[in-house]
Order: sequence, then structure tokens, then C-alpha cells
Amino acid sequence: MLRIDTITYNVEGRPLFEGASATIPTGHKVGLVGRNGAGKTTLFRLIRGELALEGGEISMPSRARIGGVAQEVPSSATSLLDTVLAADTERTALLAEAETATDPARIADVQSRLADIGAWSAEARASAILRGLGFDAEAQLRPCSDFSGGWRMRVALAGVLFSAPDLLLLDEPTNYLDLEGALWLESYLARYPHTVLIISHDRGLLNRAVGSILHLDNRKLTLWNGPYDQFARQMAERRALQAAEAKKIEARRAHLQSFVDRFKAKASKAVQAQSRVKMLEKLQPITAPEEARKVVFTFPEPEELSPPIVNLEGAAVGYGGPPVLKRLSLRIDQDDRIALLGRNGEGKSTLSKLLAGKLQPSEGRVARSSKLRIGYFAQHQVDELHLDETPLQHLQALRPAEGQVKLRARLAGFGLMADQADTVVGRLSGGQKARLSLLLATLDAPHLLILDEPTNHLDIESREALVEALNDYTGAVILVSHDMHLLGLVADRLWLVKGGAVTPYTEDLDSYRKMLLASDDEVKTAPKPVEKPRKASRDEILSLRAELRKCEDRLTRLAEMREKLSAILADPSLYDDSRISELEGWNRKFAELEEAEQKAEALWLDAQERLDAAET
Repeated sequence: MLRIDTITYNVEGRPLFEGASATIPTGHKVGLVGRNGAGKTTLFRLIRGELALEGGEISMPSRARIGGVAQEVPSSATSLLDTVLAADTERTALLAEAETATDPARIADVQSRLADIGAWSAEARASAILRGLGFDAEAQLRPCSDFSGGWRMRVALAGVLFSAPDLLLLDEPTNYLDLEGALWLESYLARYPHTVLIISHDRGLLNRAVGSILHLDNRKLTLWNGPYDQFARQMAERRALQAAEAKKIEARRAHLQSFVDRFKAKASKAVQAQSRVKMLEKLQPITAPEEARKVVFTFPEPEELSPPIVNLEGAAVGYGGPPVLKRLSLRIDQDDRIALLGRNGEGKSTLSKLLAGKLQPSEGRVARSSKLRIGYFAQHQVDELHLDETPLQHLQALRPAEGQVKLRARLAGFGLMADQADTVVGRLSGGQKARLSLLLATLDAPHLLILDEPTNHLDIESREALVEALNDYTGAVILVSHDMHLLGLVADRLWLVKGGAVTPYTEDLDSYRKMLLASDDEVKTAPKPVEKPRKASRDEILSLRAELRKCEDRLTRLAEMREKLSAILADPSLYDDSRISELEGWNRKFAELEEAEQKAEALWLDAQERLDAAET
């Protein structure tokens, strides 16, 4: 149980928590919500003990383990699978001790503990988590240095999920995931056996993966039962009741004040007037609750063009080698709202770049309307803003002839008011940077707006405002997003990018979600474009040989574990009637060991086949 008892904490004199309390029962899945800057991430740091409370107490059972994703996995030569396995520090330490221990009693204790924590099945569990987050069997054996920061964040997430802490703290975990990874995470968290506290602005995640909402508002914490949509309805009802009560109290005060003002100078009414003054003093005013922020995005409206605005005929596109996508025959009209579906690496971003004109077709034809303007937003563009310039300066560079009043009005139309307009980008929040990037992408009133993960760093109110803006927008929209709530409310057409082709997906998003979560390996592993074989370089062969050695070492360790476990099962006393439950436990661990051996053998065979192919 996590107990937060009347905590108080200030940042630079600004109170974030004042007597805030909440109790989260063991095993509950809870979404932590609140406005940007309210202190959600600070609460995580207080729970982990990284910050010292000024008052109150946060307590958990003495031996409870707290885990979270603090930063990305560093670039190294260690494989992804070994990196995730190392995240379970107890297992790593016990395996090391098992290699050197000589005392029979200690050896028995170590082996017993390894069995208790599922050490025999660890590799299979780590591999399954990595696969769910988008890494196939081949990628899992590659070194961390082969992957970018965003992908290494996924490895860090895989590591903390594998270590299975008693309290799992996750801060916006879907920001680095695609739709498929986000849906897998939802399913995984719903089955997670321990307590979860997650900060997220993803309504789908907050509706499907958690059973309670912890609301941080006005420096207090309130725990609400039910998923996010239920919490939102209850909050709306509470605001309506409080607003009505505040209105009644204010009317009563106005009536009493009117009487006092009229009769306080008349001797005959002095007693009554004085009585009403006392009533006014006792009548405490109720401040009407602040309404949910009215966040807006104001997209400029483009003129109408004759359809189609984009037409692809037998087009193919790639990056100099074999085409990533081919035989593309697609049409886009100005009133289209299209969501691109498909696993990571299938070519959604490649298609977006082709449509935006950032890549040219290697075959076929892409016809665009002669007056077509295209707006393109990708998450990496947020990182390309000039950190030492203000949003106003960004606009002045693009619109030097426009006056400051008009430029500030443009910024205000995207929720960047006077203070943010004059603040250097380096000091803006992630959400404010995303708003600025969206403004720059739509500045020319594009007829076609291509958005690749536009909701990262946007809070829930901003996401709802983006939905409204896109539905009112008079241009075409191409969406790539892990936010199913956004896709469901905006997209009216679905395109599936898979196996080098782009085809209409005729079912709905719920059907697509079920397909992704199916256990069928053919569904989980999307086919990849076939590449022409080429002769492997010397470095690649050496790398494959290193992978093979690691697989062989893994099989050797598992064989040693099998020998030790077999020795335990060979003990005749284990088969006494009084030890039946213990025997069942050891048999279960032996079955897990066999499963791990099968997985390791499959990885070894794959590594051997790839090495043989490279050396021929």
C-alpha cells in the first residue's frame, strides 16, 4: 500500500502540495492526472525519495521496490536482450554468485531463490516484453549502440517492466511508442501483478489500463474510482453543482447587502440592518470552480482546390536501395481524414515523406495540384526549434513583413499568450514547443496537413482542442498517431501500411486493436520487404560470430541450471507426502527452464543460420 499523508512541498516559494493525502491499495492501477505544472512529476520524485518533503509523510512496506524509467539506456555494445536481463539486479547477482559459491547450504539457498523469482524463464519473459515494444528476435541481439535515443527509451521501459517492481512509476510512457507499442503496453499494464501509478494524457490508456484516477488539483490529491471518462463526467457534474451553489450564495449576499445599504441609516431599521451585517459576515462566499481551460488551435483556412489534390499511380519509394513501398495507387481529396496504420518500420513515415514531397518516387507517378500547399509536422521537428529564440522571433523570421500585433494574434490562436511569446523556446514546456511547431506547420494555410505523432507532450485539454480544430479544418489530414482516441474522432478512412504495400483497411479501429493484441505470431510479425542478398562485410561477420558465442554461453548457463535443478529433484525426501506442494513448485520451475532452453536454442539456431548465410 502506498500512503501519502498530508504532504507539503514548495518549489521556489510556490506551493505544489499543501496537506495533500491519498492511499493507493496494493495492486491497484492508478492514472495520475492534473494540469501541466501542477506537480505530477515532482510527486514521483517525492515518492522515490529524490526530494525531501517539507511536511507530511509518504510510506510503503519496508521491503517494497520502486521502479521507473529515469532516462534512456546508454549506448553500448551490450545487446538489447542482455540489457533488459541486467535490469533485474537480484537475478544478475544470484547468477554471478551461483558460479562461485562453494558452501552447499548457500548453493541451495541461491538455487531456491532463483527458482522463486522465475530465473529459468527470464529470457523468454524479457524477449516477450521487447517484442511487444517493437523489437523482433534479430533486433534483440543487436547492441544498444545500433539504436537512436527514442528506441533506447523503449529498452529502458522494457527493463523496468521486466524487473517488475512492487510500485511501478511511469511518466508519459507512450510518448516514445507507436500505436502498436502503446496498445501492447495497455494490455501489459492491465495484467501487471503489482501497483502502478502512471502519468499520462492518453485517454485510451487511462480508460483501458487503469481502474482509478488520482487527481492533483489546487495542491490537493483526490482518488476517484473508475477510468478516465468516468472521472471526467463526475468532475463535470461537480463543477456544475459548485457553480450553481456559488451563484445562489452570491445572490443571497447581494440581497442582504442591499438591505443593509438601504436601511443602515434609519433608526427604525438599525437593529435589522445590524442583524443582516452579522449574517453577511457568517455567509462565507463560495468561489465558483475554474472551468476546464478552453484550449484552442486556430488553423487558417485554405482555399478549395479541384479534386484530387494528390494522386499516386504505380508509385514506389525508398532510400536508394530496394523500395520500401511499391505499386502505390492512391488518391487524396481535400475533405479526406486518413489515419495510417501499421507496425513500426513498415513505412508510415516513408509514405508521409513521399506525400509531403520530401522523398521522390523511384517508380511511377505522383501528381499534385499545381496550387497545393502542404503542412508537415513530425515529432522530431520540436527538437529542431531554436532554443535561444522566442516563439515571436520564430514567426518574425518567417513573416518579416507582418506587424507584432498580428504575429502575437497568431501565437495566441495556438495557446501561446504574451508570456510564452516572449520566452525563449528552451524554457518552454514540451506542450508549448509542440504548439509552436504545429503553428509553424500550418502557417501557410496548407491544403494537406500531414501529422506524425502530433499529441506527444500535449495535455488532455490540448488533445481535445486539436480534435476540434482538425474536424473544423477545411484541408485534408493524414494522421500517424498512437492516440486511438484522436484517430477515432478524426479519421474517416484507414490505410494499412504493411508488407511494402498501402491498402484501405475496411474494418474499424477496435478490430485493428484486437488484431494487434492477438497471440498469433503471423499477426504479431508483419512481413518486411524482401531485400536483394548482398555479401556481408568482415565487421558484420565478426558481429554475427559474437552473437553466436553469446547464444552458446546462454545455452551453457541454462544447461548448468538444468543440472543443479535436476539434482534438487533427485532428492528422495522431496517426494514425501509432506512436501508435495514444494515438489510441485520445483516441477513448475523445471518446466519454465525447459521453455527458456527452447527459446535459447531458437535464438542460437537463428544466429547460426545468419552466420552461415553471411559466410557463404
